[in-house]
Amino acid sequence: MGSCGDVTRNVTGCPVAGLAADELLDASPLVLEATALVNGNADFYNLPRKFKVSISGCRAWCTYPEINDIGLTAVRHPATGEIGFAVRVGGGLSTDPHLGVKLDAFVTRAQALAVFRAIAEIFRDSDVLRQNRERARLKFLFLQHGWTAERFKAAIEERLGAPLAPGVDDDPPDDAYRDHVGVHAQRQPGYSYVGVAVLRGRLTAEQMRIAADLADRYGTGALRTTSMQNFLIPDVRRERVQALAHELEAAGFALDASPFRRGTVACTGSEFCKLALTETKGFARSLVETLEQRLPGFEQQLRINVTGCPNSCGQHWIADLGIEGKKIKVDGAIVDAYYFCVGGAVGRHQAVARPIGLRLPATAVAPAIERLLKSFLAERRSTENFRQFAARHTDEELRGLLAGELVEAVARDVAPDGPPHGVDG
Repeated sequence: MGSCGDVTRNVTGCPVAGLAADELLDASPLVLEATALVNGNADFYNLPRKFKVSISGCRAWCTYPEINDIGLTAVRHPATGEIGFAVRVGGGLSTDPHLGVKLDAFVTRAQALAVFRAIAEIFRDSDVLRQNRERARLKFLFLQHGWTAERFKAAIEERLGAPLAPGVDDDPPDDAYRDHVGVHAQRQPGYSYVGVAVLRGRLTAEQMRIAADLADRYGTGALRTTSMQNFLIPDVRRERVQALAHELEAAGFALDASPFRRGTVACTGSEFCKLALTETKGFARSLVETLEQRLPGFEQQLRINVTGCPNSCGQHWIADLGIEGKKIKVDGAIVDAYYFCVGGAVGRHQAVARPIGLRLPATAVAPAIERLLKSFLAERRSTENFRQFAARHTDEELRGLLAGELVEAVARDVAPDGPPHGVDG
């Protein structure tokens, strides 16, 4: 009933769909319709290996449409006021990062499922995507086979048998967190939802019991999880929000988290993943706690994404600071190390992070980031954020800011197979 073991095709929606006061529409019914279309439907049993879809009316774009095979984001037509969808196709990370291409199309709610089906059929019927299992993603039509946004839109229209309306601006968020952390008004009068930052996405059994108890006492018993590895409690009466916040803080859950705690995510790592080269969860916790201690007044928004291997489950390509697990030889022993990518972003200023040619032992990563961020704070221009700061520095300059006096020493480290594993030019 599926291909290569991927029996269920995930369609991702917003965790506060139907709740958020500022959402354009509740896309949950469409998420369920799309899920039903590609799961248990014989027409799509033979889809290629991996197919990732996000559909959302969320203003924060918490489903990350830029890195999915299909990303449908709600948009209001400026001329008619009708709410429909903008369409992005071909997003994906792994070892060949590619941000989704926006099609010149305004898709009405009535057309959305048909457009989704047409894209799934293009994916299913594309012979070139079946030649290599590692290249079986829509992004490779753009990366390797010369497809353009115009060609993709024409292929959709051919299957629909009708043209699509021209697209409109879908107003991507501007360097915003996409985690729903904090207290937010619901569309239901008198209610709020409360989002909690969870360090490295891990809860103890006791913390889970506390969260469940608080959800019972202050909400409806529901807990929702987010793409940024956090959780939220919906349906809290506004007059009870402060009491809930106090209990959450007392239990060690952060509503007003530091940028390091709020902006750091990590993949599973070598503890449970056979592909990972490095341990990530314990490393991420130590990294966050060290940075909080050494930079207590840091208030700039920052995303640090930790991934244990090149497959980018930790999404290091779209982080301000993306660090990818490697190995390095130190004093004759092979130890965990991380390779730095800088300046990634999604939203209005989307960009793939730049590999800057530096890997450091895991124990040297926190001091390196501390050096870089202190330089940022000291040298940043007025209103300049970290992404802008990184963009006006060369790879060599960023290497120097990160590694300092370690650059020459690290460059001499040699991996077992011979090439340098310090400064990768």
